[in-house]
Amino acid sequence: MLYFHPVFQAVATLLALYALTLGFRRFQFNHLKKRVAFNWKRHVFVGRLALGMWMLGMVGGLMMARIYWSTTLLTGLHWQVAFWMLPLILFGFATGEVMNRLKEPRKILPLLHGLNNLILICLALFQFYTGWHVLKDFVL
Repeated sequence: MLYFHPVFQAVATLLALYALTLGFRRFQFNHLKKRVAFNWKRHVFVGRLALGMWMLGMVGGLMMARIYWSTTLLTGLHWQVAFWMLPLILFGFATGEVMNRLKEPRKILPLLHGLNNLILICLALFQFYTGWHVLKDFVL
């Protein structure tokens, strides 16, 4: 059961990488003046899914620690990075919702949204490293 959390988070990160590739097409159009197709609805759907899965995965990770080790916040850098990710996930979701609901030409908000979510993906990839150490130290 402890392996459900890392697998779930890996799927969320793969979805986030896909959303990033879709969003990069929008960046190319807005800032590099390239004519590219941007699948807005798919980007929004996959982005919401990835961010939501990361949030659920955080809750799931806390629950797994509580169930199996009778405590939480003992995984050091792994839980700390997760909590650094929390406000970034909320910001990514909020800015994405604003842009989805109020469609208008923008330059700054999409850049902030994309940069925020790129940082999130980097942190999520770092979580694979810290998570491996958690598995090695506490499970294997």
